[in-house]
Amino acid sequence: MTKTVAITTSLLMIILMMPASAFATSPVEPDPNADVQIDAAGASFPFPLIDLWRVEYGKLYPNVQLNYQSIGSGGGVKNHISETLIFAASDAPLKPKEMEAAPNTLHIPEAIGAVTIAYNLPGMSESELKLTGEVIADIFLGKITKFNDPAIQNLNQGVSLPDEDIVVAHRSDGAGTTFVFVSYLAKVSPEWDEKVGVGKSVEWPAGIGGKGNEGVANIIKTTPYSIGYIELAYAFQNDIPYAAVENADGTNFVLPSMQSIAAASAGAAPTLPQAHESWYGISIINAPGDNSYPISTFTYLLVYENLNNVTNDPDTAQSLMHMIHWMITDGQKFNESLHYVPIAPEVQKIGIDGLKRIQFNGESAWIESDTSSHVQSIVPEQPTVTKESVPQTYEQPMVVQQTTNQSLSSEMELLSFYITALIALIAIAVILVIILIIVNMSLVASIKKKI
Repeated sequence: MTKTVAITTSLLMIILMMPASAFATSPVEPDPNADVQIDAAGASFPFPLIDLWRVEYGKLYPNVQLNYQSIGSGGGVKNHISETLIFAASDAPLKPKEMEAAPNTLHIPEAIGAVTIAYNLPGMSESELKLTGEVIADIFLGKITKFNDPAIQNLNQGVSLPDEDIVVAHRSDGAGTTFVFVSYLAKVSPEWDEKVGVGKSVEWPAGIGGKGNEGVANIIKTTPYSIGYIELAYAFQNDIPYAAVENADGTNFVLPSMQSIAAASAGAAPTLPQAHESWYGISIINAPGDNSYPISTFTYLLVYENLNNVTNDPDTAQSLMHMIHWMITDGQKFNESLHYVPIAPEVQKIGIDGLKRIQFNGESAWIESDTSSHVQSIVPEQPTVTKESVPQTYEQPMVVQQTTNQSLSSEMELLSFYITALIALIAIAVILVIILIIVNMSLVASIKKKI
């Protein structure tokens, strides 16, 4: 009887611990007989994560090669508009004019990260510096020029700050990291908002520029008495200390961490738009909360709803659908190792629903992995167009008006949902029947033994 109880308990635990995604559908896997290269470029902010995804996905599907160039969000957006990339990445959502130039673009959130205020203070190797938003703005406005300025020293009682000039480091290229950082400064400093404003590129009042998060990190690491802004993964990888920044409530100085970034993003999912809608103005910058790090942000993949805008190769279309789905689901388990916060299941659903809108050759590019049909079976409706390879420097934007067939069969999606639910219920019913049979047999055996 004890053995029966143990078996029953184990089966029940399997049912209860089964993830919600166990019965979820996914797109068909890449054709193992087709060699595919997916060219992409854009934000340096998520580059460490995307590069890790490249490696891990390549282990599973070695015939699919991801070629992602870290050229900044501005470069990614311009190449997305000119259709020289299969997909792009940006930390800044497309502006209305950019959406007009690249109609039917999907924003697919891939991760949540933080912009750190990193510094190089000889003799102060730990992350001990405390800064308010106003002080950070005044440093980058060129108003605070010494580390021992009273405005900084008063925030750091008991810390000996040097009488040295501050070397300000900023981005020289169009960058989503810049967009996030200056968006924060504009919120906390009316003077910054009035004099400099917000954008992927701005007219910097002070400092020296570096290309990419890599370039700014290198300036800070090699230049004593410097301060700049870089994504958290770059600070960790280069062993660069960073400041605790005053939270939006003014109640605490918060270091960027997995917990404080997650706190900033908590509760955001219900208010987010769908992938095909405008994300302009969506932000978790300066979110309320005692432990919310104030310079936190989503970062996005940009994908056309009509893949024929960027490729006429069915193998590329099939591989892209599966790769992006993997990135925002299974690939999220790699986020924490590089200090990116995984996106919530509700945010994953936004991305998956977006993928289900994608068309290729006039048909849905989303093909279920349990069906016998493949993207290759779709007869091309357009002649093959040769696209340029991903440039190292981005091109001038080209306005492209492209109409797409966005119609998806809601009836088929509903039918798929009901079939999936029915299969799940049948599986659970079968397990319960087995449990009842085992229990019944054990009871009969026990009664016979007593007789």
